[in-house]
Amino acid sequence: MKITELKSDGLKKEYSVSVPAADFAKKIDAKIEQIAKNVKLPGFRTGKAPVSMLKKKYHASAVNEVMDEAVREGTQEVITSKKLRPATQPNVKIKSFSDGKDLEFEVSLENLPEIKLGDFSKISLEKYMAEVPAEEVEKALKYIAESRKETTKVDGKKAAKGDVVVIDFVGSVNGEEFQGGKGSNYPLELGSGSFIPGFEDQLIGAEAGSKVDVKVKFPDNYHAKDLAGKDSVFAVEVKEVREPKAVEINDEFAKSLGEKSLDKLKGNIASRIKGDYENASRMKIKRQLLDILDKEYNFESPESLVDAEFKAIVNQYEQAKKYNQLDESEKNKSEDELMKEYKDIALRRVKLGLLLSEVGQDAKITIKPEDINAAIMQEAKKYPGQEQVVLDYYLKNKSAVEGLKAPIFEEKIIDYIIGKANVAEKIVSVAELYNFDEEAPKKTAKKPAAKKESSAGAKKSTKKSA
Repeated sequence: MKITELKSDGLKKEYSVSVPAADFAKKIDAKIEQIAKNVKLPGFRTGKAPVSMLKKKYHASAVNEVMDEAVREGTQEVITSKKLRPATQPNVKIKSFSDGKDLEFEVSLENLPEIKLGDFSKISLEKYMAEVPAEEVEKALKYIAESRKETTKVDGKKAAKGDVVVIDFVGSVNGEEFQGGKGSNYPLELGSGSFIPGFEDQLIGAEAGSKVDVKVKFPDNYHAKDLAGKDSVFAVEVKEVREPKAVEINDEFAKSLGEKSLDKLKGNIASRIKGDYENASRMKIKRQLLDILDKEYNFESPESLVDAEFKAIVNQYEQAKKYNQLDESEKNKSEDELMKEYKDIALRRVKLGLLLSEVGQDAKITIKPEDINAAIMQEAKKYPGQEQVVLDYYLKNKSAVEGLKAPIFEEKIIDYIIGKANVAEKIVSVAELYNFDEEAPKKTAKKPAAKKESSAGAKKSTKKSA
């Protein structure tokens, strides 16, 4: 086998591979001999058919198998002998082949860049921390009490803001009912803002038995594109008016939630809020770190990886655009501006991803079973009361477990670097802790409802923000 370098342009490499005709012929003969041991032809015992007959019958299939093997072996030899690290699957192109002649093919690929890691102890980071204000605990308490309040049916009462009306409704646009615009015995709290703007206000003053035509206009950014910006009429029948009953926040209330006392409940609420603050602090220090790494490291990123990342971001943008879910910042920019931003984001994500992967390999960071178990438990905690459902889901879905490995790996790498860096703690207000705009890297775009910083790095991610 002969390997010749045809092109070397940055990370792009191209090689010619030639397999001598004699070697190829030997491989075909060996393949047919292998077939002969198990094949049975009419009039002959298994393994006793003449080679000439076998060649005639199986030559074409043997050639195809040998060619596939030769191409795989040749491609691997290129990678091994040239000490390459392909960024993606190499592209192979057959240049010349016929019976009795050399097999010639070309292998082209993009190599991963060589990354020289610096001294992470020279990195300085600030870890933002905030104390939990007493008013935040009280606010959370009131929210819990509000969510558990009961209502009492009141006959002859005109509905007021804060009351719950039980309604049947049918929505229509231009006299025609639309999908999803119908409901029965729906409990609607007036003033909750759970229906389109203006809907609840028109039911204030209604009594049980009232029939009201509620006229509203769907918001321009409404998720159902066919309804966005359109005038509609909802035929509403009020079946009940229910008055909320205040919930007393005391030890009995705490016990109804499974706590021993109100003080114990407040302590647990404060702990949960503190956990949220720590998550926000983690996001900020991670963003600081990624911004520093992005600034300090400069190397060429494989074009194929950047293009793939860019395509994923654009697809995400197209979906958001289709369902009227674009950020205001995206709406106010031209498509050309957005595409340039998204290209910059894709480049940053690939660059940081390659860098973090290099750090992970250099530090010999691995994912242990306990890491996966901890991640699954963390996911389960996001769904109070349904923890077992979440655990069962991961037990039954290996692909879901595999999906956890990339973010786990990335977070362990981030922890490793932060552990090496010079970190100073800084006590800040809650408002400052949750202010991410001032640290946002230039040329960023945010996916609706996705605020986490991601490198896209160690492995693939779908978030548009970077």
